Amino acid sequence: PTSHILVNNIDSIEVIEGPYDVENFGTLSGSVKIITKEPSKDFKGEASLNLGSWNYRKAAATVSGGNNAVRYLVSMSHETGDQYEDGDGNTFSEQIIDAGAAMGDQFQPAYADMKAYEKSTFLGKIYADIADNQQLKFSYTANRSDDVLYPSSKMDALYDDSDIANLEYSMTGLGEYSKSLDIQIYSSQVDHPMSNRYRRSAIMMMDMVSDLTTEMQGLKVKNNFDLNTSTNVMYGFDTSNRNWDGIYIINGTATIKSIDDVDTRNTGLFAEMETRSDKTSVKLGLRLDNTSIDTADASLTDNDYKGLSANIFARHQASDKVTYFAGFGRSNRVPDARELYFHNRMGAHIGADTLEATRNYEFDLGFDNKYGNLNIKTKLFHSQLKDYIYYNSDSATNNFENIDATIQGLEISGAYFLSDEINIDFGLAYQKGEKDEALSGQTDTDLAEIPPLKANIAVNYDYGLKNTASVELVAVDAWDDFDADNGEQALKGYGVINAKVTHNVTKTFELTAGIDNLFDKTYATSNTYQDLTLLATGGTIMLLNEPGRYLYVNGSYQF
Repeated sequence: PTSHILVNNIDSIEVIEGPYDVENFGTLSGSVKIITKEPSKDFKGEASLNLGSWNYRKAAATVSGGNNAVRYLVSMSHETGDQYEDGDGNTFSEQIIDAGAAMGDQFQPAYADMKAYEKSTFLGKIYADIADNQQLKFSYTANRSDDVLYPSSKMDALYDDSDIANLEYSMTGLGEYSKSLDIQIYSSQVDHPMSNRYRRSAIMMMDMVSDLTTEMQGLKVKNNFDLNTSTNVMYGFDTSNRNWDGIYIINGTATIKSIDDVDTRNTGLFAEMETRSDKTSVKLGLRLDNTSIDTADASLTDNDYKGLSANIFARHQASDKVTYFAGFGRSNRVPDARELYFHNRMGAHIGADTLEATRNYEFDLGFDNKYGNLNIKTKLFHSQLKDYIYYNSDSATNNFENIDATIQGLEISGAYFLSDEINIDFGLAYQKGEKDEALSGQTDTDLAEIPPLKANIAVNYDYGLKNTASVELVAVDAWDDFDADNGEQALKGYGVINAKVTHNVTKTFELTAGIDNLFDKTYATSNTYQDLTLLATGGTIMLLNEPGRYLYVNGSYQF
């Protein structure tokens, strides 16, 4: 979810699957990079209005312009929405009651029909060409979200505010061993107090706020050059500090710390080399990390971690129709402040301050095929997790522990082109996760948070100039393999149909209309692993249903 990024300003999303990203600290088995739109030299802009079911409203505007030396972009948005209804017609508050949650966890009558959230955002960018080979980029993003409801939790967010600043300085053509040099300085902070203020427990027992803040600052320096005509080398270092700090406030009085001023300081060295021939490419990656995690709580242990990540990924074009690819990598993730040091409101230490870092050893194998108008990609992977950080619900304290586990998976995706106007795209994904051994006092070896078989198929029709229509089926198997010992439960399979049309009314005005969950199905996609604090309902954990039939229309005017 892009909670802290302006959705209307996303230009593209890059997904790196597997342990093949050495540039970023803590990438265990994949990374998602969100690239936002860049300023333009020409003055232009866009204004949009989005309307949807359950009083969803969003207005956004973007203006960009400049000259050859300096360019700018300014974007703002405001959105709000009521509680959505599931396929049975139940709002958030009605789902809680229908699930049989305790009276204290239900919304107070005065708040039973309150909005689901309200959100305002701002993005500003300035790009300056200092010289022919030097560029300075600055961006600032602000998010202000108020009264964000978390219906299957015991608390809701009073607000969720974030500030993200990024400064980049790039130089090119510095010599034989510096094709480009990039320096990045960034800072982010989030203030996210959760409270039971809108629930009955606030008047039955106490008004409690779990006030949590986190902030991070970092520096990255990266250089790349061509070793020869077929080989590129990239190397650099980064350093960062992330702070978590949390406290419980009961009836307006600060009490115990949930996370006591924890700093995670990391320094990493990384390098990547890619060599290409006519039909084969090979990429090698290496990263060394030194991490220290310190807490202000003198009763708990500070931690130091050293990590080595390395990978190799190769691609070979066997023919015009078939390309094979394979990779093997090792990656690391250190425990975060919550897993190490978190306390509940009663003072029990839920974290475990002796946790080891998780190591992932992963092998990926696959191929791309082209058969006439059919393009298809098949991929298999096997992941061996050492010291995987896992939640044990049977422990009274120190619920997090290290275990060994494996995950295997299969992914198939592709497209079939019936004509220049009509194509069919499809995808299928399956994973299986197992602990090497059941946790102490338990018997279930299924790994939590492993989704079942999922498939999607869409028919797309391109008509006219930039006009499109699509109908999509998303089908998910029943959730049969789950960790019942740690709170997960069986989920029913489901199939939903979504449809969308985008039509350019004029050269400057675009209209999009659609409907999700056409047949108003009632279904849940997120299980109830007790790593999260969720509502208990009659001995089980509350499942939160997804939205029912959702209709929307978006209008966009460009100038």
